[in-house]
Amino acid sequence: MILVFVEHADGRADRVSLEALALAGSLGGPVHAVLVGPGATDAVTSLGGRGVDTAHVVEHEGLSSYAPRACGAAMAELIAAQAPGIVIGPGTERGNEVMAYVGAIAGAPMVANVLSVETGSPMRLTRQRWAGSLVEEATLGASPAILTVAPHAIEAPEAASGAAPAIISMTPTLSAADLASRVTGRIEPEGDGVSLTDAKVVVGGGRGMGSTEGFAILEELAGLLGGAVGGSRVVTSNGWRPHADQIGQTGLRIAPDIYIACGISGAIQHIVGCAASKNILAINKDPDAPIMSRAQYAVIGDLHAIVPAISVEIRRVRGT
Repeated sequence: MILVFVEHADGRADRVSLEALALAGSLGGPVHAVLVGPGATDAVTSLGGRGVDTAHVVEHEGLSSYAPRACGAAMAELIAAQAPGIVIGPGTERGNEVMAYVGAIAGAPMVANVLSVETGSPMRLTRQRWAGSLVEEATLGASPAILTVAPHAIEAPEAASGAAPAIISMTPTLSAADLASRVTGRIEPEGDGVSLTDAKVVVGGGRGMGSTEGFAILEELAGLLGGAVGGSRVVTSNGWRPHADQIGQTGLRIAPDIYIACGISGAIQHIVGCAASKNILAINKDPDAPIMSRAQYAVIGDLHAIVPAISVEIRRVRGT
């Protein structure tokens, strides 16, 4: 049996968790999902047609908000009861944190950012290392095998027809130490537009934008394309955009149909965040910028003239 930790929000499993389920389904054997916290039962319905046999819904008053060690302890308790051969989590910040606790409590190694798995004894894995600049082949002989899936490295197919999995409720035994670290409040970002992680079109800005005001032309273009605006680390470090908009190793990892990178040189830390983009269009004065080697399309020139010209042409074609 394969056990998969599923993150969820607004009554649905998140994208990277669906990718983890896709990997689990490719390995053979029954797949069980684990969902924790408020809205978990509602989110089970989004797992219909995803190859999940059973969904374990973890219920505890201490898990009304995110508590990483408590989630790990609940998972470890479930592992002891169900004896899965493989335990998989999404390779998000939260997924990696929870699965690290699972490994520590269960006394087993945890392998992060896995790209592919070959079952056997030992199991053979490929995974990302060094911010995605290195792909490592490794073996894992521990039982259970605990791992997380690199975001957007595995395609999550559309759900097939099928009913939602059966639900088993579980109330874990948690200590005060398990609940010592937990989220006590949230500050939601301003705006109600499409999120960077879900956007089909992302327009990103780097040092070349020059200022907070420079992003106005990117906001206009993203609005015309129904997309979202992000930035590189230097942008958020300079305070031109909030950290929530950062794309990169220490920010968000995106997977749009097209990423329009404006004034971004393309340091490896940024490439980690946009590597899963289906297409990259780079707009930059420097033809030798590192991002050019990653881009399918490039425009060499002044972005402050090129980006507004693109917006004008879109409006002309649409007759608006």
